[in-house]
Amino acid sequence: MKKSVILRVIVVMMVLCSIILALTIAYFFTADIETREPEQIIEECEINTYTYMERQVFTIAKKEIEEEYNSKYILYFHGGSYVAEATDNHWTFVENIVKNTGYTVIMPDYPLTPKYNYKGVYHMVEPLYKEIIEKIGNDNVILMGDSAGGGLALGLYEKMAEESVALPIKTILISPWLDVRLENENIKEVEKRDTILNKEALRLAGIAYSGNDGINSYLVNPIEGDISTLKNIKIFIGTEDILNPDCHLLKEKAESVNGDVEIKEYTGAKHIWIIDNNSGEEMTQKAYNDVIEELKNI
Repeated sequence: MKKSVILRVIVVMMVLCSIILALTIAYFFTADIETREPEQIIEECEINTYTYMERQVFTIAKKEIEEEYNSKYILYFHGGSYVAEATDNHWTFVENIVKNTGYTVIMPDYPLTPKYNYKGVYHMVEPLYKEIIEKIGNDNVILMGDSAGGGLALGLYEKMAEESVALPIKTILISPWLDVRLENENIKEVEKRDTILNKEALRLAGIAYSGNDGINSYLVNPIEGDISTLKNIKIFIGTEDILNPDCHLLKEKAESVNGDVEIKEYTGAKHIWIIDNNSGEEMTQKAYNDVIEELKNI
């Protein structure tokens, strides 16, 4: 093949790569990333969806509900660094919770960054929470979330406490992201052992989620909120997770102001390991069973 032809091919390929890159960037900055219903669901569960503020809200319920548990609801916020939708593992996790507790799970497909920041997220989840509380009653609502969803859950809790809105009967956080700035000095040591999370990638996602004015807001960093309002907060966290140090810092702050935060820590566990509760690993199953026990113990 002549050199001129080879050069032409290379130029064409470079142009195509540039177009693909431009389209990819445009997609992530303008497209609405949405959670979809899973292709396969647990036979005992039924999924329904409704539109709320132009976003989908999923309700996952048991087809045959035990009378003892049919009044309890879990408002669940999925993780994903505020940039990713609920994964298959999330779906399996919440479906298993429904199957093992009989509770109904409400999982909103909240807006994601970088198209939206924290203001767009709270614009949806705050009124949604208030409507759920009004219809169901706070004594029947459990607030729950993992990773970024755990941070969102706690930020929402603090916002509702600030507004004197009725609070959930219990809040369960799994590997919660409590501070997007990741400035805790103790993170450096854990970072050497964390094989899942990348600190710098997280910080970039946190900056996008913060928008122009939220990098120091407690709505983005619930560790900066009014910790004295926290009651019945249970955190499940592994030792090999760079988000671990901020969980302990939150507990220390809570103890100094009579807040109620309890940590259940698992040696050797990675980030949101509980979510993969179909893995068959003993430590994962043990932690999952602990979550179920915590949910039932209300």
